[in-house]
Amino acid sequence: MSNLISLLGLQWGDEGKGKVVDHLAKDLKAAVRYQGGHNAGHTLIIDGDKVVFHLLPSAICHQEIKCYLGRGVVVSLDALFEEIEDAQKYLGEIEERLIVSRACSLIQSFHIKLDQLREKSPASTTIGTTGRGIGTAYEDRVGRKSIRVQDLYNETLLKSKLEENLDYYNFIFTNYLEGEKEDINQVLDRNLDQAEMLKPYVGNVISDIHDHASKQEKILFEGAQGALLDVSLGTYPFVTSSNSSIGGIASGVGIDPRMIDYSLGIAKAYTTRVGEGPFPTELDDSVGEHIAKVGGEVGATTGRPRRCGWLDAVLLSHTVKLNGIDGLCLTKIDVLDGLDEIKICTDYEGNSLNDLLETMSIEEVKPSYISMPGWEKPCAGIRDYEQLDGKAKSYIEKIESLCGAPIVMISTGPRREDTIVRQYPL
Repeated sequence: MSNLISLLGLQWGDEGKGKVVDHLAKDLKAAVRYQGGHNAGHTLIIDGDKVVFHLLPSAICHQEIKCYLGRGVVVSLDALFEEIEDAQKYLGEIEERLIVSRACSLIQSFHIKLDQLREKSPASTTIGTTGRGIGTAYEDRVGRKSIRVQDLYNETLLKSKLEENLDYYNFIFTNYLEGEKEDINQVLDRNLDQAEMLKPYVGNVISDIHDHASKQEKILFEGAQGALLDVSLGTYPFVTSSNSSIGGIASGVGIDPRMIDYSLGIAKAYTTRVGEGPFPTELDDSVGEHIAKVGGEVGATTGRPRRCGWLDAVLLSHTVKLNGIDGLCLTKIDVLDGLDEIKICTDYEGNSLNDLLETMSIEEVKPSYISMPGWEKPCAGIRDYEQLDGKAKSYIEKIESLCGAPIVMISTGPRREDTIVRQYPL
């Protein structure tokens, strides 16, 4: 029996983590976001309405679950309060169930401005960020000048840190990026106003999580983005600014990594990516268009169309290994219904995989595929593995053998009930 479970997207994000959280929620006591900011996007159906959370853990929809933002998260208070307001329309008061770490770094208006100006600058490499200040806030954290939640409650210290930050940012804005200066008094007043609004949610995440663990309660550690976007292990420089792999949990929450009992990985039955960066199996043809249309492949955070391609088992087996995956959840297999032929990338032609995967320098690789027949009987809505078409089962079992991990759950549609559970992870 697993009590502490990590939930990790194993591709470039958008794997369907929200639905899986919803499926597991009945057994959970706590859910924790450990990295990222409001550049994540979890789409949930509440009372028949589609609701997208960017910062709140997906489990917030379940009244019995306490939800935490760990120290590894960078927090936009504007975004947080907007999400809290939206959540309370459907869920009622959540003040007693949402705890924000005192050690979280805050995204300021000047972080957002710098992020957006950089993306527009011809002198900068376009990464395809969300323009929400996440990366620049992480830069300040690494540079040891981050403004944290606890700083909001010491006005003298807060003003001093804001002055230090704005001396730097205003110089960059006016001298390099043709931007306007930020006014210290306006920024300070905004922070102080938000401090009062945030106060009911501020708590000690380390203490609470260790308390849950000591009681043998089930805790879910929910990653944002996918493992291929990890700043250290992903397709650098086209990555996010935090550790979205399993290693980010220990530092992003404050736990011994050995406490994690089970690592559940999530992957689509094909591959998608939003934004810039290498994508070896991308399909620029009618099949890619078909997958995008049937799968509704539009970014929940950005609204940008997702790039679509065949499943890349080279990268998937790599992220399975790096994250110690005990079981896989395969999502959106129903999107492949109706295709005559389905391909899986199993190698990169003429390259040393070990060298490529060390640096993730895969910009110029040529994928080598195996081809499998499509299936006649649709997967959509099926909830029993034995009811799947034999060719669909062959596809699933081939992924298992290539990736080195059992597929324990299969999503066959957007509804929570449209799920095959072969081995329950909790």
